[in-house]
Amino acid sequence: MHAIRVHTYGGPEQLQFEEIEDPQPQAGEVLVEIAAAGVNFIDVYQRTGAYPGTLPFIPGSEAAGIVRALGADVSDLQVGDLVAYATQPGSYAQAVVVPTSKLVPVPQGVDAQVAAAAMLQGMTAQFLTHSAYPIKAGDYVLVHAAAGGVGALLVQMAKQRGATVFGTVSTPAKAELAKAAGADEVIMYTQTSFVDEVKRLTAGKGVQVVYDSVGKTTFDGSLDCLARRGYMILFGQSSGAVPPFNPQILNSKGSLFLTRPTLFHYIAEREDLLQRAGDIFNMIQPGTLKIRIDRTFPLAQAGDAHRLLESRGSSGKLLLIP
Repeated sequence: MHAIRVHTYGGPEQLQFEEIEDPQPQAGEVLVEIAAAGVNFIDVYQRTGAYPGTLPFIPGSEAAGIVRALGADVSDLQVGDLVAYATQPGSYAQAVVVPTSKLVPVPQGVDAQVAAAAMLQGMTAQFLTHSAYPIKAGDYVLVHAAAGGVGALLVQMAKQRGATVFGTVSTPAKAELAKAAGADEVIMYTQTSFVDEVKRLTAGKGVQVVYDSVGKTTFDGSLDCLARRGYMILFGQSSGAVPPFNPQILNSKGSLFLTRPTLFHYIAEREDLLQRAGDIFNMIQPGTLKIRIDRTFPLAQAGDAHRLLESRGSSGKLLLIP
């Protein structure tokens, strides 16, 4: 089969399209023929070595596809089942072996591309809005990159939970996407200070929670947007890592809470995985949650997908189609 492999950390040119041996499922595993693989910023961090691992490796941790072979002791899945996953390495490939404990059955009415697009970003938005900080009706919420894949889902879920949502974006086109997702106010951070706008919109009180996937360039301003005892949820670093800082700052700005969560810790138990994925599919089926697929790329063009993602030129999910 063919797969993308990284032999040396670096730029998108390190994503090499290669022929490798077909994987074989062992006990408790199945072979999944990948229909669509999600492209995420964690893939970029792994490719550059910001999140180092063992070289060479096949990037990607999210996909949907068809079960093609069963390992020993597998009884809860059948050949031909459509399944999806979000935390198994090696999805930039035509097929992958996955433990059954990490697979989620995809319900009827949800196709493979939507399932692949929804797993990592959808469950991330779900745990951020329901668990990391359980949004309450009446809360004020600030979402950075509100037109992006996770950002637009955060906006939708925050609105469903009764919040007033402010979103930051960089362009008028992205402002329209954030509005379409349900943002009450959209702030063009390239034209105005998002801190000043949040203060104006909340009469100086600030928001209960900030969802920040940008990191270095927004972190300090995000803290300044929070109300007393507000929650700063940093879940990405698309602009770079946040430098070390004195935690006394959290006290001086209003006894703030800071967390740096990751999806892996919120779906470590299978019941949590099934519950969060089930919530997402239950919102997708009736159209309550809109999954925006921006572009699809052939597997061999994974480098182009990474370039688009890193340029912040995408507005929604990017998929690789083997």
